[in-house]
Parts: sequence; structure tokens; C-alpha cells
Amino acid sequence: MSRNDGRERTQAFDDVETAVDDPTRTVLQLDSVEKTFGAETAVEALSLAVNDGELLTLLGPSGCGKTTTLRLIAGLERPTAGTVRINDEVIAGDGRFAKPEERDVGIVFQDFALFPHLDVSENIAFGIQDLSTEDRENRVEELLELVDLQSHSGRMPNQLSGGQQQRVALARSLAPEPDLLLLDEPFSNLDVRLRVEMREEVRRILKRAGVTAISVTHDQEEALSISDRVAIMNDGRVEQVGDPGEVFEDPESRFVASFLGQASFLSARVTEGSIETGIGAFDREVLSGPIEAYDGAHVDVLVRPDDLQALPTNESMADGYVSHRQYNGPSFVYRVTLHSGEEVHCLHNHSQLFEPGEPVEIDLTADHSLAWYPAE
Repeated sequence: MSRNDGRERTQAFDDVETAVDDPTRTVLQLDSVEKTFGAETAVEALSLAVNDGELLTLLGPSGCGKTTTLRLIAGLERPTAGTVRINDEVIAGDGRFAKPEERDVGIVFQDFALFPHLDVSENIAFGIQDLSTEDRENRVEELLELVDLQSHSGRMPNQLSGGQQQRVALARSLAPEPDLLLLDEPFSNLDVRLRVEMREEVRRILKRAGVTAISVTHDQEEALSISDRVAIMNDGRVEQVGDPGEVFEDPESRFVASFLGQASFLSARVTEGSIETGIGAFDREVLSGPIEAYDGAHVDVLVRPDDLQALPTNESMADGYVSHRQYNGPSFVYRVTLHSGEEVHCLHNHSQLFEPGEPVEIDLTADHSLAWYPAE
């Protein structure tokens, strides 16, 4: 993935028509929220704010606490400590615990959970039975248009494709006009091609509706491609929150750096004006942030496949050799084992072919500053 992918996608999505009333208004506020199950802590000291009309994704590996966090917001779990507020009203904590149906929160489940005995219109109308018949029909019509299913209103769920079922589930959750919409691994049950297509479609629908939403996923490409902001979770804590480009390009911890993209770390010795690495010496200005305090010390420099280029050379000039080749269709990712014993990855066009075992020189081609961390 290119360095600019996250920001370019975010900019493209910014052009979508939205119905946000006040993007500075906080809809959801979690303050020092914790959840324990016996001796196990699933969520620890978690604080997070989500603004009006924002789509924030909780991203992290399995078991990091993201789904538990979603359940705490929905009211399916009670926090052990801390407070949860929606529109400045405490819904959990300080001696109060609002039931799920009292929270004005919509949920889109992994399996969509459509009612098999109800047609599309009836599924969408399920949560708005308190409206008059006319108002209910108008709301259903409005949502059918929003999700582009006007011609499918009378079909049953088993007559719909996976993408159509997802749009019905989304419309049903939006029907009562919730303050907050929660999406639990919303694309996990779709095939790869449809998953990519539906990311853009769901993003469009949410932005047109102006709804505030929180999504949960372990798929980093999904999170970076649809979110206004991403919260990276690890061991029950939020490690970093920021826009997709920020968290990808400027990871604040080694965990975030390792989790996002294909990360390699080059050991580097910091000198007065340069850094010395296994692929050569470079001006230390290539590193992001202040490095002065590390003069004479070793640091680990984050490099991703698009930061490096392998060049053919002879044994005497080589920095290392190709130890693995991964074919991705339009590109190859080569793993190169350096003479120092470190391994790095290089991204190349599919026409640039290196054989495993071939000696190569590694060129640093990054056009941006590189994140670094104290050596472990």
C-alpha cells in the first residue's frame, strides 16, 4: 500500500454529500472504561470520543478488546469501571446502566440477522412500528432509495445477494434514526470482490445519512479505506487514534507500526550527522521527530516495502540476497536477507523479476520521513 493511500481515500470520501449537523459535537464519550471477566481484563482504561457524523473504526487483532468495547457501547455488557455517555447523557457508569433498547443505538451484525419471514420493506419497517402507517411507509421508501433497493422492496431475504442483504440490514438499523450506529465486522461474510465494493457503498450510505458510526474489524485495509479515524487497539487499550494516513505513516508505537502494513525494522546507529544501517549510511534528517538525544545510540527504523528498491548487483557489492518472492498479481514483494541478518521487504512491479538467492543492493527510495523507535 502506498504512503498516500489513506489520505487520498479520505479526501475522496470528503467529497461525498453529508448531512452532518455539527462535526465538532461529541456524540459518544468513553471515559476510563474497563471491563473484566473474572481475573481477565478485556478492556482497560479506555477513553475515546466520537464526533457527529464521524465513522470511527476500532482496529486490532483478535482478542484485543474491540468487540467487547462495542458491546459496552451497545449495552450488551456492563462496564466494570468508567462511564459511557451518548449526547452528554450517562448511559453506563456513575450508578446508571441503560438497557440496549433505551440507548438509541443501532447495530448491524456480522450475519445481517434479517427476519427470513419478512420481505425487504417489512424488515426495514420492523423498528418503526410506532409511526403512523403513512409515516412508516414514507420512511421505508426513503431508505429504499438511500440503499438503492427500490425495485427489491417485496423480495424475501433468501432472494437477495449478500451485498443486498447487507444494505437491507443497514437500512433497518437506520430506520429509527439512531444517535449512533454500530457495525460489527460488517464485511466479514462477503466474498473478497464484494467486500471491496460494499466498503465504498456503506461509506456512501452512512455519509448521505449523516449518521455517527463505529465499526469493528481486524482487517486493516478495510479500516484504512472507509474510516474518518482509526483507533488501534491492543490488549484492551487504545494505542493510537488518528486519521488513516496519520496512523499508517506516523505510528506511535512498534505495535502499531507492525500491525499496519508490512513492516520491517532496520537497526541504525545514530551519529552526529547520519544514521548507519545495513543498507548504507543516510542523512539523519530522513528520520521523523527529534533524534538528538540518541547520538551514538542504536534505533530501529521503520521501512515498508514501498520505501525500498532492490537492484541487481554482484556478490561483492550486494547488501544481501533475495530469500523469498511473493507474487501479488500487479506486483512482487521480495523478502531480502541482509548480510547483517536483518530482513526487509521490497515492492516491485511484476515485470521486475528477481530469483530467490540472487544478490541485490537495497536502495532507500522513501520520499517521506521515517518513523523510528529505541532499539529493543
